[in-house]
Amino acid sequence: MIKSLRVTALAAALMAATSLTAMAEVVYHRGNTGDPETLDQHKTSTVYEAHILRDLYEGLVAYNAKGEIIPGVAESWTASEDGTVYTFTLREDAKWSNGDPVVAGDFVYSLRRIMNPETGAKYANILYPIKNAEAVNTGDLAVEELAVKAIDDRTLEIALEAPTPYFIDLLGHQTGLPVHPATVEAHGTDFVKPENIVSNGPFTLVEFTPNAQLKANKNPHFHDADNVQIDTVIFYPTEDRGAALRRFQAGELHTNNDAPTEQVAFMKEELGPQFRVAPYLGNYYYALNHEDEALSNPDVRRALSMAIDREFLAEEIWGSVMVPAYSFVPPGIGNYGEPAYADYKDMSLIDREDKAIELLASAGFSPDNPLQLEIRYNTSENHKNTAVAIADMWKPLGVEVSMLNTDVATHYAHLRDRGDFDVARAGWIGDYSDPQNFLFMVESDNTGFNYARYNNPEYDALMDEAAKTVDLEKRAQLLQQAEALFMRDLPFIPLMYYGSMNLVSDTVSGFEDNLQNIHPTRWMSIAQ
Repeated sequence: MIKSLRVTALAAALMAATSLTAMAEVVYHRGNTGDPETLDQHKTSTVYEAHILRDLYEGLVAYNAKGEIIPGVAESWTASEDGTVYTFTLREDAKWSNGDPVVAGDFVYSLRRIMNPETGAKYANILYPIKNAEAVNTGDLAVEELAVKAIDDRTLEIALEAPTPYFIDLLGHQTGLPVHPATVEAHGTDFVKPENIVSNGPFTLVEFTPNAQLKANKNPHFHDADNVQIDTVIFYPTEDRGAALRRFQAGELHTNNDAPTEQVAFMKEELGPQFRVAPYLGNYYYALNHEDEALSNPDVRRALSMAIDREFLAEEIWGSVMVPAYSFVPPGIGNYGEPAYADYKDMSLIDREDKAIELLASAGFSPDNPLQLEIRYNTSENHKNTAVAIADMWKPLGVEVSMLNTDVATHYAHLRDRGDFDVARAGWIGDYSDPQNFLFMVESDNTGFNYARYNNPEYDALMDEAAKTVDLEKRAQLLQQAEALFMRDLPFIPLMYYGSMNLVSDTVSGFEDNLQNIHPTRWMSIAQ
């Protein structure tokens, strides 16, 4: 009898322990390179915001763990024969986090909102392929003229200005994510606050403490909630890559989406496969202010670019996780062919430096009469080391460099809104594999990303012509001509093509390396 009672008690204890284990909350501690400047998907512009927004919302299409486009709210879609009209069928079980159904009218409202000039969307022009989008965004047409129509609650029709080979990929970008109309109407810009927000993705926002953390819980109304293995994801701003590495080693972070380049050798040896390096569709560059008196001289800009030893930057400063860049469009991008490389790409560094000294001298600058420039960069040892190295490379030309660093949100807000800088560090990660996604940045009317204030009507005309060209080969030729102008005029100095670096704990599954470095929490799990 006593033995039987002991066995029963042991069984009950084991069952209780098993039940507690099953009920244990799975929390994903996720390092993210900066605090979001905004959680409004219609005002966003950065990768670290995209990581968060993809967890909170689902667009017509979504991404799988490999970074590939898959059906999202739209379970299927068709295109007209001429490629100018897309019809989307929405899934029946798509819901908002408050239980409301997601309907076609929500996307009509959302696309009108991002195109409405009153919204002030920095990235509205990514959706200019939609018919009348540009005219609406510039105030020439009413928002009702945008060619987006709800046929019924489950059927959405979008017409395009011209066939756009990358249109479905565009819809995967965070600017294609919907907002909940009633919440925006009720709260205005405060719809992003945790107490107000209504989202339709795998997670819903519950807390945001700037400079500390952003917390999101699993959304029980998400159509695939049964397969989401993470209960809570907490994003931590990790601008200090060295501190993030230490937190990762201490087990405080499961992943971090960057790493300190000065410790690459250490990480490779100590972390093994937990330190991930993979090709990445992006360009690390310096923007040059074309409204600055000295930098308005094309010879000065060319000299500065020629004197930079990109191989040294990529190998010594960045630990071979970057590749030297002599074009703005990265090699291997879709719908293009070879980029338009700088004509000094194959010159020796000594010859380039001699030519650079000659060009600056012709512009009136030398060690006796130095050109004084300030390099701005957002806080990161990697960016600081890059700036110090470039300052040293420019010194023989007669260039004196000062430096200013700020946090990432302040840095980019300054570049967009004020423009009173000389040289500024920036980076661009392709949102889709097409050269237009890089070259559109310096169109004269792109106030959100044309940090250089570049204004070349010939460049704009080539980009406009390419946008109307259906033949992919002819379109590629037009875009290459535009890039050739870019590399001649240098609104930006391309420095390196990106490689992605991630710290990934061996307890994490579902984190798959991919060219776009997209890793939705939806697909991940953590071994307890």
